Amino acid sequence: RSCRFQVLLKSDAPTGDVLLDETLRHIKATESAETVQTWIELLTGETWNPFKLQYQLRNVRERLAKALVEKGILTTEKQNFLLFDMTTHPVSNASEKQRLVKKLQESVLERWVNDPQRMERRTLALLVLAHASDVLENVFASLADDKYDVAMNRTKDLLDMDPEVEAAKARGTEMIWAVLAAFNK
Repeated sequence: RSCRFQVLLKSDAPTGDVLLDETLRHIKATESAETVQTWIELLTGETWNPFKLQYQLRNVRERLAKALVEKGILTTEKQNFLLFDMTTHPVSNASEKQRLVKKLQESVLERWVNDPQRMERRTLALLVLAHASDVLENVFASLADDKYDVAMNRTKDLLDMDPEVEAAKARGTEMIWAVLAAFNK
């Protein structure tokens, strides 16, 4: 797909979240509008463009994990891998994980609206992020075979929609569709 969604800053008002506020400062500091794809690469540290390194979020994965540890979602453990120790962050709040899994399952089964414009935005975003993280099959794994097939087919149909067309239909979902387009490139 040739989606080239650009990020335009509407407001640089602080959000109260350290990483989001740092991201807003980076977006504000850029001289030209960048695409969502470029921002994903920059903010996650996946780019090596020497002219854009100042826009990378430092230690973003570790900082996100630390925030989830502070919220009681993850825990921190040291695991030994042959010659070295590595810090891992397994889920410590299984009920929160199960709540999200159930929410996603229901969104494509009992609560299926067959129209992304009528779907709750957080649920749509969660489906897109689960797809981008390659965990959708795990989310639906506990379902009976017939329900698993329905869930996967509905999700596939949703994720195969044209992000540019869907973004133009409803205000407030543009970024969700732009992220999907970036991961489907």
